[in-house]
Amino acid sequence: MTTTPPPPREYAVDARSTSTFGRVMCSARTHHFVIDGPVANGCPGEELTPPEAFLSGVAACGVELVQVIAREQSVPVQDVAVRIQAVVDRSRPVRPDVTVFNTVRMRFTLTGVPRDRAGGLIEQFKKR
Repeated sequence: MTTTPPPPREYAVDARSTSTFGRVMCSARTHHFVIDGPVANGCPGEELTPPEAFLSGVAACGVELVQVIAREQSVPVQDVAVRIQAVVDRSRPVRPDVTVFNTVRMRFTLTGVPRDRAGGLIEQFKKR
């Protein structure tokens, strides 16, 4: 049996400068939010910084996909939490041409399922 692949998902986010140096107004669909550059760059650093916003998206993806996978498999997960930590060490760049994270670690905490079942859900998340 041949299945038709789902259509591509498209996303669009807009960002624009504000009257405050280093502060950016972002919009996605009808949602608006502020991102600040870090204090180390002479920016306000009061709101989420770009790396924090990026990592928040990755962590949210982890929570949401584990929930979806658990639902697909009828696994009654009560709660999913993710802690993501990353390091950028400019003294030890991964690539000389662009700044990227040296390390990124995600720690999942699932409640309501046995450890081995939770581990299986995380392994399936990694393959998506």
